[in-house]
Amino acid sequence: MFAINRDFAPPFKLIAPYFIIGVLFYLLSSIFAFSLDISSIGYLSPSVIAWVHLFLLGFIMMTIFGAMAQLVPVVLENGHFAVDLYYIIWPLLLFGTLMMAYGFIFSPLVLPFGGLTVLIAMLTFLFDTFMTIRKIEKKLNFTMISVIIANIFLLLGVVFGIVLALGYSGMISINLTDLLKGHVYLVVMGYIVTTIFGLSMVLIPMFGLSHHFSWRPIKTALVLMSIGVLSVAISSLFDLLALSYLGYLLSALSLLLYVFQMFVLYQTRARKEHDVYAKSLYVSLTSLVSSFLLCIFYIFSKSEAMILVTGWLIFTGFFGFMISGHLYKIVPFLVWFERFSPLVGKEKVPMLADMIPIKSANFQVLFSALGVFIGAYGLLLSNNDLFKVGVSFLCIGGIFLLRNLIYIIRFK
Repeated sequence: MFAINRDFAPPFKLIAPYFIIGVLFYLLSSIFAFSLDISSIGYLSPSVIAWVHLFLLGFIMMTIFGAMAQLVPVVLENGHFAVDLYYIIWPLLLFGTLMMAYGFIFSPLVLPFGGLTVLIAMLTFLFDTFMTIRKIEKKLNFTMISVIIANIFLLLGVVFGIVLALGYSGMISINLTDLLKGHVYLVVMGYIVTTIFGLSMVLIPMFGLSHHFSWRPIKTALVLMSIGVLSVAISSLFDLLALSYLGYLLSALSLLLYVFQMFVLYQTRARKEHDVYAKSLYVSLTSLVSSFLLCIFYIFSKSEAMILVTGWLIFTGFFGFMISGHLYKIVPFLVWFERFSPLVGKEKVPMLADMIPIKSANFQVLFSALGVFIGAYGLLLSNNDLFKVGVSFLCIGGIFLLRNLIYIIRFK
């Protein structure tokens, strides 16, 4: 648990664009998925790579940056080094993401410019984060250690990405396949998953009122994931196949330990209700476990469809529901904290639960879950029509998510 001081919390108007734009990208990437012809694409197809970047940079990274803008100073009990930098990060990330998606589909020459814009956004984020951490004198806790490790991996992943963009556009000659493996692993497993490790151990115990639980599984998971990501990144540079398999194995063990840690938190929680937040976590972790099983099948079948389904489940299921579920906790709290906390003791103020449109939020979880699993089934069968049905449900879920977010932000 962490004490929250108004002196450390940045203004909500600074953070709100990250959440709104992130959810808009969630909806945009869902709509874009209609253009994917799964009967003729592979995981290296330009349209698939464009969709991945829309979802990864536009939704996942944008939302995480917004959450970190709030979480870092709260955990450190110290203000941002230069909080106003967050006013320029989201426009850079927004336009950089759109340019990269355009470049993958229509003009590879645009890719380096989009990549450079994204690079500036991420370097700005990293600069503020590291300079803020540098200001503190107290001992770093697990969350901040995971943030530091994650941001180092992000920096390396962005460097890999710039080199890939130059190679994809034909400006330099590189082994795209090997370097892509390192880039994906550094960003997805190294930054996003490691950040989720750190955020989960702050937010989930806080929202579930979990106490007196062991930290050993998640600490071991962080060590294994760090070694695994480094192994895959090094193997992508020097073509060391055995090292990459070691990295995959360690990463898988790390994620299994994370799932076990979530089970421990579930068992020790004091708040027992199955609200929208809890339902989102159930879908998220179910998607993660399902992707494990598919990876095992891939080892024996070597089917490219298994790779596509695994990626779909991890992105739209694990990441998508982990982030959207936390939005129903984070955004109401931030709005309440800024708008209503000064009125406590002076007049009647709403509870956090009053700020969430429960019925609409449940519809969002239902339609998005149907979209994830029907879409995955369509990918598994290479059935284009079934995949489009799943995408349709995902779009409806995205509309509900956007509507709910606006409702919470405008709550009075």
